[in-house]
Amino acid sequence: MDDLEKAILLASDSPDAAAASPSVRAEALAFCARARDESPPSSLLHLCLSGLASSPHAHIHFWCLQSLHDALLRRRLVLPDDIAVLRSSLLSLALSSNAASPPFLRNKLAQLIALLIRFEYPHAYPSYFLDLVPSSPLQPGPTDMFARVLISLDDDLLSQEYPRNAEEASDAGRVKDAMRAQCVRQIACHWHEAALSLRAADPAVAAVALDAARRCISWIDVSLVANDMFVPLLFDIALSPGSAFPLAAAAVGCLSAVAAKRMDARAKVALLRSLLAAQQGFGNPDSGLKMAPLVMAYAVEALECYRKLGSSDADGASALEMLEEVLPAVFAAAESCDDDEVDSGSVLEFLSGYVSTMKAPSEKQLGHLGRILEVVRVQMSYDPVYRRHLDVLDKIGKEEEDLMAEQRKDLVALFRSICRVAPGATQLFIRGLLVTALSSVEISVEDVEVTLTLFYRLGEIVGEEEIRNGTGLLRELVPMLLSARFLCHTHRLVALVYLETVTRYIKFVQENVEYMPYLLAVFLDERGIHHQNAHVNRRAGYLFMRAVKLLKSKLVLYLDTILQRLQDALGQFTVMDWANKDVKFSSSEDGSQIFEAVGLLISIEEVSTDKQVQCLTALLNPLCQQIESLVMDAKTEGLEESSPRAISLQQIIVALNMISKGFNERLVMGSRPTLGVMFKKTLDVVLQVLISFPNVKPLRSKVISFLHRMIEILGISVLLSIPIALRQLLVDNEAKDMVEFLVLINQIICKFNSSARAILEDVFPAIASHISVILSQDAFANGPASCTEEMRELQELQRTLYTLLYNIATHDLSTVLLAPSCRQYLETIMQLLLFTSCNHKDIPLRKVRVMVDLEFLIS
Repeated sequence: MDDLEKAILLASDSPDAAAASPSVRAEALAFCARARDESPPSSLLHLCLSGLASSPHAHIHFWCLQSLHDALLRRRLVLPDDIAVLRSSLLSLALSSNAASPPFLRNKLAQLIALLIRFEYPHAYPSYFLDLVPSSPLQPGPTDMFARVLISLDDDLLSQEYPRNAEEASDAGRVKDAMRAQCVRQIACHWHEAALSLRAADPAVAAVALDAARRCISWIDVSLVANDMFVPLLFDIALSPGSAFPLAAAAVGCLSAVAAKRMDARAKVALLRSLLAAQQGFGNPDSGLKMAPLVMAYAVEALECYRKLGSSDADGASALEMLEEVLPAVFAAAESCDDDEVDSGSVLEFLSGYVSTMKAPSEKQLGHLGRILEVVRVQMSYDPVYRRHLDVLDKIGKEEEDLMAEQRKDLVALFRSICRVAPGATQLFIRGLLVTALSSVEISVEDVEVTLTLFYRLGEIVGEEEIRNGTGLLRELVPMLLSARFLCHTHRLVALVYLETVTRYIKFVQENVEYMPYLLAVFLDERGIHHQNAHVNRRAGYLFMRAVKLLKSKLVLYLDTILQRLQDALGQFTVMDWANKDVKFSSSEDGSQIFEAVGLLISIEEVSTDKQVQCLTALLNPLCQQIESLVMDAKTEGLEESSPRAISLQQIIVALNMISKGFNERLVMGSRPTLGVMFKKTLDVVLQVLISFPNVKPLRSKVISFLHRMIEILGISVLLSIPIALRQLLVDNEAKDMVEFLVLINQIICKFNSSARAILEDVFPAIASHISVILSQDAFANGPASCTEEMRELQELQRTLYTLLYNIATHDLSTVLLAPSCRQYLETIMQLLLFTSCNHKDIPLRKVRVMVDLEFLIS
């Protein structure tokens, strides 16, 4: 044993091991493994028992216990005499156990005894528990050891919280049946005595004993614990100021297990009634703070009984009464405790279930709904510790925002349920929050944010007609919202949710136009487009554009005011340093939407022609002048894709594109052709960018986008400018560039039909030439390369090409392919079509190709 002891110490984390070299430790590990795996079972047994008896080292004891456990589990120890020796030795160790010995040793000894019980109880050795139950007066060591045996038995065999195979399930049933018949009454008496006698003398051991009791309550006769002696003791321990936290928590765990015990609904009602009677004031908020798991378990069970029995049944009605009696404690628990005590998901599930039982809430239930709304508010609130991170939206702030968005999903669902059941009470609750947020000088960012969030969510539930008409308290709440200026309005979170909430209720202003100045102020002052935070002012621009789309005609009176208030923001957009990584935004919220909003306003037919010309001139001329200046400078100094000058050009073209979105061909070329002339001049200026820098791909894309808009609003007159643009767009093309180009050609064909014949004849040879170079049969490969980005671009080009050919055939332009300049490419195109229809792996694309063939034949 001496050599083995040395090897074990070297292989463990003992001081000896720390000084040993890796090679020595490896040898020690190998030596220990051979001793464990190659020794005859009987020899291993006696070796380990000798080590347990003689060695002073805890690491030696642990290795011996672990080796015996492995040998027993793998059925190496099977001889009756060996098992008897092992059993006797282990029971002796357990009964003489010292509570001061290392917990890891006591746990390992308990695990080994539990394994023996599984294999031997009751058929081979029926008195395990009778031997292990400590006798009075209780001593901490044996009491602790017995509790750990029960806990190990539960973890390794009896608990149904873990998946078990058929053999384990059979063994568990056998052990439970034998214990019920033989000893659970004595064990329950022991738990009571341990809690009573050791709560002061050794609260840690008393807590372990009650933890063991909690684990067994689900499968023993509940009356062994739920009685006039045990339950009052558990309540006393749980609520006593002198109880150590682990002991109080263990007592609460036992009571929770009693409440959750599975049984018939009527029997459960009687059990719940007895628990309520055992502790005066059980439903008080103080109980919720001290016994959160119990009050939640009690409430869940009472609700389940009510659901099963119904309100017309006496026991069902009694269950509802008991539930409502403990609701104050439930609310206190839900508002204050963390997930270590009560799972927040379980709390929300219960509250949602309770709300679902209501059809026409009574006054008392309306009061409960108010408390539930407060629970929702508290749990939806951000932690103030993240306030700065959420304002600047750094990595920590983004993670917290994402986490809260996920956490709020179930809370929002509960809030919606309450809105449907009690809309008046919900609006009253939000009114109280809003009044407090506006009047308190100490209101926090988090409180204002959650108030506005709940107000926003209310707007998702109420109907559009209710918002328009200001039903209920909305007629008071929406004006309060529109005029609101919070002390913390500079914070990103507050400003964003405020804008979203105003937008949610914008239909109220549509119906009540007297509030239009308030709405415009929200978007145009420091709460919106002029907010100091870039994320906020960009979002405000987008939301303002949406508001303009909805309210267009009602905003004509305010056109001058709007343009005046936006003048600085419009100018700032095109001079901002977009190359700076700190001003990167999504394309949907890059600030350009204010140009779209202004374009939408100017294009309203109620605005006079002179006013439209005046406003459009004020918008277009400065932008065109900036383009001309930038192009002139770039011609002299050169232009790189990522240079500030190139990015500025892109943003100016984006702004022009956005302005044009409000206009249509009927207005620009029909009723007010002066506007068409202005846009035509603007197009000529923009095309100078393409002519000067055809190889700057980002600029090219922006120009193409602008061309799409001009084709839509200028109509046939744009055809004079198109050839110049198309020639430049065919310079230095890759697959994705050709896709953009072909999409533009498709628009021209669909818009102008046969009028596009001359343009198509002019560009088709170049198209076919480029396509024949870019596309080949390799583009239809099925190998690994077909998944690359390059291959996807080629396949997208194929689809776009076939759309072009289909449009040519269906718009009476097939004869273009027979023109002298195009005829030489006809065979190449037909071969490509034939190959695709037979071999391409994309079935829809093959179908498109067949449709193209048919259309060509028909035409």
